[in-house]
Amino acid sequence: MKAMILAAGRGERMRPLTDHTPKPLLAVAGKPMIVRHIEALAAVGVREIVINVAWLGEHIVAALGDGAAFGVSLVFSREETALETAGGIAYARHLLGDAPFLLLSADIVTDYPLTRLTAAAAALANDPDRLAHLVVVPNPPYHPGGDFGLTADGLIDPDADARLCYANLMVLKPALVAAVPAGAIAPLGPLLKAAARQGRISGERYEGGWFNVGTVDELAAASAAVYR
Repeated sequence: MKAMILAAGRGERMRPLTDHTPKPLLAVAGKPMIVRHIEALAAVGVREIVINVAWLGEHIVAALGDGAAFGVSLVFSREETALETAGGIAYARHLLGDAPFLLLSADIVTDYPLTRLTAAAAALANDPDRLAHLVVVPNPPYHPGGDFGLTADGLIDPDADARLCYANLMVLKPALVAAVPAGAIAPLGPLLKAAARQGRISGERYEGGWFNVGTVDELAAASAAVYR
């Protein structure tokens, strides 16, 4: 089973910290956020990890190496300009293969148990109709309107009145981005909404610890929580 960590963003709201240090290498409680993800993936048996990089990407490559120090194999998808989520996945398709894989953003900090996503990936592989499984969380203050609703039978509903926030944790089949040309700048949200309206996206609500680290204050709060 493979995973992809999204690490190509500029981190504008974290400036000046991100002027010289890529956001994924910023430390939470003394450990870079992206290292926390790699260690968590290794702990649940995910050994092949693709990381997309753009802004100060070579800093990330130099810091992480080939992954041997973490007991995994790391492969980097280098983007000249950040291609957004769907664009980044499409650009790395040749590295990901055709099986469902875990996708997570480098700038979240959480105690979510990744064994749930590895189980979801196994289930997705045996379900020809389902394209993805999302984790959603209660809406944080910076995003009160949320992204998606969640039906009683566990399907994502993008048109629901009551919405939750996408947690930047999911499992998906590469087929979800099949129509995105390699090198195109493309967000993932519209593709998820279109597939969800066809009943092809499942989801789960998570109530545990979770931070989307977008500001210096959120970095400090995540460090105080020390989930991992």
